[in-house]
Amino acid sequence: MLSARYHDKTLTALLVTGLALCLPAAVMASGEIQRTDSGRPDLSGTYDVATLTPLVRPEAFGDNLYLTREEADKIAETERATIAEGAQDSDPTREAPPEGGDGSAGAAGNVGGYNSFWIDRGTDSLTVDGQFRTSIIVDPKNGRMPPMTPTAQERRAKRFASFRRGNDGKAWWIDQEGPGPYDNMEQRGNAERCLLGFTGAAPTFPSLYNNYKTIVQTEDHVMILIEMVHDARIVRMNSEHPPADETKWLGDSIGWWEGDTLVIDTTNFHPQRGFRGGSENSHVVERFTRLEDGNLLYRFTVEDDTVWTGPWTGEYLWRASDEKVYEYACHEGNYALGNIMRGARILEKDALEAKQSASL
Repeated sequence: MLSARYHDKTLTALLVTGLALCLPAAVMASGEIQRTDSGRPDLSGTYDVATLTPLVRPEAFGDNLYLTREEADKIAETERATIAEGAQDSDPTREAPPEGGDGSAGAAGNVGGYNSFWIDRGTDSLTVDGQFRTSIIVDPKNGRMPPMTPTAQERRAKRFASFRRGNDGKAWWIDQEGPGPYDNMEQRGNAERCLLGFTGAAPTFPSLYNNYKTIVQTEDHVMILIEMVHDARIVRMNSEHPPADETKWLGDSIGWWEGDTLVIDTTNFHPQRGFRGGSENSHVVERFTRLEDGNLLYRFTVEDDTVWTGPWTGEYLWRASDEKVYEYACHEGNYALGNIMRGARILEKDALEAKQSASL
């Protein structure tokens, strides 16, 4: 006959075992990752991806993937000083910048743009496994994108030659053949019109601000909302891609689980997508792995043999956050775009009047 003490322990063990079979794993052990009722890692939530670590490694670091603590502290201190300096009150008696800008770095020749209030790119370099990184790109070993193919280089050169960067305060396009770059709003880039984000969708990267991303997960779909310009990706689980001629602005994404890692495969990009130089032929594979601290390790590989001579891979942390993602209504309230058009008309008028005066 069992003793009362042993009987109590046995009964308790049976009760705990029974509860464990009925409850999700998330409530079984606080040290384990959160899981859905079906046992999959629960990736739902909001994440902050702000980091001072650049996508492409500065050449000075060579093949070195890691920063020392001292190097990371120096980068963080430099950022703090830059933000503090930018937050200083402006001199109300200062003169206006010269027409067309002073030629220095900044919006339109530094005539005005975002100040430090808007910048939120993090306070430290990213860490993976407790080590600071010199770049998000980890392969190739130099942390930089592979060389472009000769065809892609030629295509890029033609594209850059088709427009003139900068603003010298003159309608330089008035004498060129064909349509001008400011003839109508639909000629401007999709990012400038706030139709597509600046940080990419597949893959997606940190940026100067708006660094939150939200995941909503069900058994059949995963939605990834990118705060920057409200891109929302819908990933179909255990599905197949449509025919190659069926393209989408954010690409077509399908997903599946490999153990506790969510794998997302994206193809069928729209020809005008062109993010980071990629084409409609890009193939992107992303891996999302939830860590015990609630953060996500995000890893991606990009292949496009019509653009680059090899694939490139990057990884960085998505830090779990309780913050909310607010609406980014840039397209609907893009008053700057109207001013770009109005400014171009003024410059064209000035240029035509100058030509008429010169002909008299």
